[in-house]
Parts: sequence; C-alpha cells; structure tokens
Amino acid sequence: MTLTTGAFLSYDFNRMVVLFTMKDGQTDVPCAISTAAMDDLDRTSGAKSPLQREEQFLRLRNLIEACAVRKYMQAGREGIPPGLVLRSVDFR
Repeated sequence: MTLTTGAFLSYDFNRMVVLFTMKDGQTDVPCAISTAAMDDLDRTSGAKSPLQREEQFLRLRNLIEACAVRKYMQAGREGIPPGLVLRSVDFR
C-alpha cells in the first residue's frame, strides 16, 4: 500500500525537526523532516519560529510527502515505533 497525506504535528526545536504523519490505510506512520533538509529545499537558512516552520512545511509539503512515499516504499523506516526520518540526502 502507498502512503497518503496525514497531519502536521509540530516543530521540535530540541531535535531540529518538523514532526508530521502519513497514512498507510488507517494506520498513522510517524514522520519527521530535519529543518536542514527543509532549508535546503527552500534555499533558505536561519532560525525560524514554530509558526514559520509550519508555514515552510506546508509550502514544501508536496515535495516532502513525495520523498516520504519513496523512502517508505524502500522500507526506510527506523526507530520505535517505526517511522520515517527525512534528511537532506533523501532529496538528492
């Protein structure tokens, strides 16, 4: 099965990631993207507020979710519970 759009969760400043979910049928798949990866995609840098990170995620959502689907199909899950962590290298 393929992933579909889930929900934006939050910006985790301590881990420097944006947390979101994708759906595999009725199952939520926990996901995260590093802020460095988002800045690379957006060609920007610098500290951003939680609201700015959410706006950035929403603006880049199609690219981020397409990458999450590719990684999921390659069985790229990690952690407990198994989820996806997207980094800059995943977008190359």
